[in-house]
Amino acid sequence: MPDSPIAPETHHPYAALRVTQYRNYLVGSSLALLGRQAVTAAAIWQVYEWTHSATALGLVGLVNVLPLLALSLPAGAIADRHDRRRLIALGTAVVAVVNVALAGLAWWSRAVPDLEPLRWANSVLRATALLFEQQADPATLRFDEPALPLVFLLLLAHASARILIWPARSSITPLLVPTPVLANAITWNTSSFEIATVAGPALGGFLIAYAGMPWVYALGAGLELVFLLTLARVTYFQVPAPAAGRRSWRDMLAGAGFIRRHPVILGASSLDLFAVLLGGATALLPVYADQILHVGPIGFGWLRAAPSIGAFAMAMWIAHRPPLERPGRALLWSVVGFGVAIVVFGVSRSFWLSLVALCLTGAFDNISVVVRQSLVQLLTPDELRGRVTAVNQIFIGSSNEIGALRAGLMAGAVGPVAAVVLGGIGTIAVAAIVARGVPSLRRLPPLHELRPGV
Repeated sequence: MPDSPIAPETHHPYAALRVTQYRNYLVGSSLALLGRQAVTAAAIWQVYEWTHSATALGLVGLVNVLPLLALSLPAGAIADRHDRRRLIALGTAVVAVVNVALAGLAWWSRAVPDLEPLRWANSVLRATALLFEQQADPATLRFDEPALPLVFLLLLAHASARILIWPARSSITPLLVPTPVLANAITWNTSSFEIATVAGPALGGFLIAYAGMPWVYALGAGLELVFLLTLARVTYFQVPAPAAGRRSWRDMLAGAGFIRRHPVILGASSLDLFAVLLGGATALLPVYADQILHVGPIGFGWLRAAPSIGAFAMAMWIAHRPPLERPGRALLWSVVGFGVAIVVFGVSRSFWLSLVALCLTGAFDNISVVVRQSLVQLLTPDELRGRVTAVNQIFIGSSNEIGALRAGLMAGAVGPVAAVVLGGIGTIAVAAIVARGVPSLRRLPPLHELRPGV
């Protein structure tokens, strides 16, 4: 039997961490996230180092968003019908294998033969870059590395495995803790994520500079294996409720129907979708580090980590204060603040001002993440959580990845500064539109008062 805390203190900042099965899961998951953030940062830097192309960075976003759009709904239905622990373990093993392949490819990239299919793939990538990068000197764009198309294929496999287990990972938390401390557990989930995204890119940048690219991927593989070991110690606090009904497209789309019937969840998810799609600047950080701020891979690692530094600080503040009295309004104002900080980053030429602006984007985004994830987990019955999480994943993941594609293509057309600044202004406009169009979001009660059906 899993240990069961007696009368957990709902508002205690460490209430969820007192639950052993949740604590075991959180430790392993956090280490895996650390490795994935380091791997993601390394892959972005490797692609830019080989190509010197902003469009290529946008294509990394495309590679990540295709599995998101194709696999999220089936993954949600699978998460509701099967043991979420086993699904997470299977996907984690696949990610570990892909990381090993990325390490080998980075180590022996010069040994990859220049085969005709690889030359053809590179020519397609180059033609795509030239189509969008009207301001770039074609001579500066390099698409002659035979290993480059293979990296894109492995990143596609990496993204596919992550997407297939994401609904299970996102919906397992309510099964590991008592309901009264679920909001606290969600806060710690976001906190651990931000710790990982602070340390992961910074560690990735350090390893790239002082050890080499392959060691970043090797680290990622090792941390995935650690997560597998900790999963073996995880038990459920409460037995999951299996999904009812036949396996059909209508059943698979039940999560979308649930969100459509709940304007608060729909409004919060739409807000995040369009705000991050327009305001995301992460894909252009290699360009800023190399061409604008001139800080190299170490500086790039810190730029990549800066939003998470701010997000972690905000998460700690949220965990140690009473629940937000007006979470909907806090969500809307946080998106406005996010947009303003993006504009400041876009026009900055100072490394330190850029770090501060990015820290603020993370702090504001963390408020949005905590409120939105709490809404999804607290208002959704367990038998629908996988499918609702999958739809929410499409909102959130597509905003990040399509936002990366938007930023890369727009930077190629009008320059990186204009792409970032215009995106920040668009984010502010989206917050105003949602505030007016979804009045129930402004009137949202404190999160600890929410339950399914409320």
